Amino acid sequence: MSASSWTPAWIGLGSNLDDPPRQLDAATAALARLPETRLIAIARRYGSDPVGPQDQPRFLNTVVSVLTTLDASALHAALRAAEHELGKVAPVVRFGPRRIDLDLLAYGQAVLQTETLTLPHPRLHERAFVLYPLAELAPDLWIPGRGRVATLKAAVRGDGLTLQ
Repeated sequence: MSASSWTPAWIGLGSNLDDPPRQLDAATAALARLPETRLIAIARRYGSDPVGPQDQPRFLNTVVSVLTTLDASALHAALRAAEHELGKVAPVVRFGPRRIDLDLLAYGQAVLQTETLTLPHPRLHERAFVLYPLAELAPDLWIPGRGRVATLKAAVRGDGLTLQ
C-alpha cells in the first residue's frame, strides 16, 4: 500500500561485524534501490560503544533521510527485506553484535504502535549514536512526544562517540 504523496523518513544504520564500513556502504546502496523511495542525504559516520553486552566490537552508525511514497508499514517491511538481503542474522543476545541494523526512526510526523513497528522509534531520544547523525540532517525535526532533534541531542552525552 502506498501513501498518496512523498513522505520524509529517517533510517538509522548500524554495524559492528564483518567490516562495518563496507556493511554501511552496502546498506546505503540497498536503501537507494528501495521501490518508491529516494535517498536524500547521508549523515557522517560515528563510532559508538555497544548498548548492551560490552564484550563485542564498537559499532559504526549513521542516519539517512529518504522521501518515500510507501506507507510506514511497507517501508518498514522493505527495511527488513534489505537486512535479510544484506545477510543480517538475529543476534544471539539482545543488543548483541550484528552485521547490519536498519531502524526506521521517524516517518514524517507519524505516531504509530503495531505489533512490529513503533514510531517514532521508542529509544531514539536516548541514543547519542542516533541523535548526533540525525541532527546533521534534520536538527529542527520535531519528534512527536519528545521534542526537537537538536534539543534532544543537547540532552544526551556524546561520550564514546567518535567521528569516523
